[in-house]
Amino acid sequence: MTPDFGFEFEAMGTVCQLRLCADSEADASVAARRAIDEVRRLEAKYSRYRADSIVSRINAAAGSGERIAVDAETAGLLGFADTLFEASEGLFDITSGILRRVWDFKAARVPSAEAVAELLPDVGWPLADWDGETLALRRPGMELDFGGFAKEYAADRAAATLREAGIHGGTVNLGGDVSLVGPHPNGVPWRIGIAHPRRAGEVIASIELTHGALATSGDYERAFEVDGRRYCHIIDPRTGWPVTHWQCVSVVGPACLASGALTTLAMLMGEGAHAFLREQGVGFLTIDAHGRLYREMPQTAPAG
Repeated sequence: MTPDFGFEFEAMGTVCQLRLCADSEADASVAARRAIDEVRRLEAKYSRYRADSIVSRINAAAGSGERIAVDAETAGLLGFADTLFEASEGLFDITSGILRRVWDFKAARVPSAEAVAELLPDVGWPLADWDGETLALRRPGMELDFGGFAKEYAADRAAATLREAGIHGGTVNLGGDVSLVGPHPNGVPWRIGIAHPRRAGEVIASIELTHGALATSGDYERAFEVDGRRYCHIIDPRTGWPVTHWQCVSVVGPACLASGALTTLAMLMGEGAHAFLREQGVGFLTIDAHGRLYREMPQTAPAG
């Protein structure tokens, strides 16, 4: 039986793990290095914390009238965001990251309604003038934030890089967002745990996958409670206030990029999430605000 080897690294603000089936540790290490380099490339390219990233360049030009040309990879991601905005009637909006200016989860402080309302005029993908090749943010102070899908895209790219390097069985796990390289050589699936949203370090459920991807969104990564109410980092771009209906949503689909977008939308949709996810034809696991678990999960993800 072909052994599998584990690798751990930090990127995109989280702990990342690779499990790779290979004939030798040396072969696995070479492939792992390529995958890690690909994740770090994307982190540098799309981080809003780096002044030289394409996202920072776009944000720095907000309100100036300057159009920023983007490469084909970035154009693909912006096109993806544009499609999701239209399909979700504005729920998926990559201009909503500016709301973090008033939502300080480290300070655990609830902003005033007035402070939230002041930012809303600068939120709205239609305010980004996107023509498929160049982009200009019309209002000063606007920002793009790829945080809603960059990690999931990186997981898919890392998995593709591993397959190109000759690895056909393995997993890429970037902070709970998982893209499958493929099953064990004998066809045995990988068992992937889903973190308990209220008990740190515990797993609340697990699923077995051979192909595809699993992504999870929840109210526990960055959150605080005040007067018995929980406030999390997933914020409705239309109101500026955090979601409250779900503790977490996990989605199984053919790619991590799509699965991650669906988890975010499901969190934002509240009680309409299950019907929406069924319409997309994906497997899912949800935990509501009362801790009740719902599961409609296929045994394996769609081949891909």
